Amino acid sequence: MKHLFKRRMNTLAQAILISLTATTIASATASSALEYASVTELSSLMANNELTSVALVEHLTQRIADLDKQGPALHSVIELNPQALDIAKALDKERAEGRARGALHGIPVLLKDNFDTADNLQTSAGSLAMVGQPAADDAFVVKQLRDAGAIVLGKTNMSEWAYARDMALPHGWSGRGGQGKNPHLSSESTCGSSSGSASAVAAGFAPLSLGTETNGSISCPASANGVVGVKPTRGLLSRSGIVPITRLQDTPGTLSRTVRDAALMFNVLQGVDVADSATSGAPTGIDYTAQLSNDALQGKRIGYPVAYVGTNGMPLTPGIEFLMAMVRLQEQGATIVPVTVRLPDIDGYIPGLMGGMKYELPEYFASRPGLPIQSLQALIDFNKTNPGKEGHGQAMLEAINDLSMTHDQASASLAAISEKFKVAIDEKLHEHNLDAMVAEADGYSQFSAAVAGYPAISLPSGMNDDGLPTSVFFFGKPWSEPQLFAMAYSYEQASAELRHPTFK
Repeated sequence: MKHLFKRRMNTLAQAILISLTATTIASATASSALEYASVTELSSLMANNELTSVALVEHLTQRIADLDKQGPALHSVIELNPQALDIAKALDKERAEGRARGALHGIPVLLKDNFDTADNLQTSAGSLAMVGQPAADDAFVVKQLRDAGAIVLGKTNMSEWAYARDMALPHGWSGRGGQGKNPHLSSESTCGSSSGSASAVAAGFAPLSLGTETNGSISCPASANGVVGVKPTRGLLSRSGIVPITRLQDTPGTLSRTVRDAALMFNVLQGVDVADSATSGAPTGIDYTAQLSNDALQGKRIGYPVAYVGTNGMPLTPGIEFLMAMVRLQEQGATIVPVTVRLPDIDGYIPGLMGGMKYELPEYFASRPGLPIQSLQALIDFNKTNPGKEGHGQAMLEAINDLSMTHDQASASLAAISEKFKVAIDEKLHEHNLDAMVAEADGYSQFSAAVAGYPAISLPSGMNDDGLPTSVFFFGKPWSEPQLFAMAYSYEQASAELRHPTFK
């Protein structure tokens, strides 16, 4: 299999390298428009007195009005922050006085609608049942962003209850925000529960956004919408103040248009949170931009899953865009190693997730005094009496509420399955002396990294024949984010495959 793979790669590489020219590769960062400028570009404009935060907020707010609420009507932004302009004015004043706080000073950020914010914004997980009293405190990572000078521009739409209302519902729909759309092709899925955060960044509504992932909810939207999505090692970033499914898998993460912008966010999001014990062993004080370089792939050994074996396993047939991506990796000095990955048995996984939410969501309700609901049953009753114009069901919520599994049983089930996936990934990393794994944006790799709690980065690899983004998916061992950032950055600079949407 290795020899066949190598011959195929060499033949394909020759064909691709002949056909590729500089004019066919779109620049990942070149854009004079503010809506697609990177954080570094925006910060430079502000430092040179060519742009103010107020002007940037006004520009992006108008763009949201034109494209999210009208025109293609993406429905990716669920609510705008009425205080954003006042905050921008205060931050402009700080900069003028020589008190810029860092790279994110005056930069607008959108937050998924499950992050607590101590302001006038709702935190509803997309549910009409949660509209009422705003949160009293910022989520830990939101406070980190504010302290760094970022401006919370608003909240993004999401799959309601992180896609735990009803599995029959379309991705990107919530009762509060309606049906979110993919900016590249509105008839296609936005994928995953962080759908609005990815769609909004792709559409140029903000350079940065926060999302959350339990199982693919950052990786999949990043892939579908053609942006950079980073899911960290579970415990690297705090989950306190975030509407939960289960802390055994939940994590916040970032959506951006460039790898460097994501690294800049990680610089300020990191930190030990006494309210989230999982962060107690996480590394801190890391500069996630320090290893970013064009030659970071030189000498790296990267595994490529050619097949998954075990329960529901299957061989993989990579698309042309992914094969082109592997050619790029080789050009940058990486060695691509074909591997067969064992897929563990996942019996008990879904009940374990459901059991986690059954007990952890009511704990979150208790932290939010003034909410219209305080229990799963109250949520279900609300949905029955307030079906909305779409009249969508709630089969998953009802099944979670009826589950007889205890919290300890649910936790034990998830922990056991997570350990199996850790072992499955670790054995391949060690067996082949790999620095990381790379895969097409297939559900197997995303699922494996999510269940193991291991870090992953999705980033654009091109466009398919249907006019939709494709992506590559780097993942690796715990706490290897600095190395993954570096490898992803090197690939990004060599490939330059970021494509802005045409709103078809």
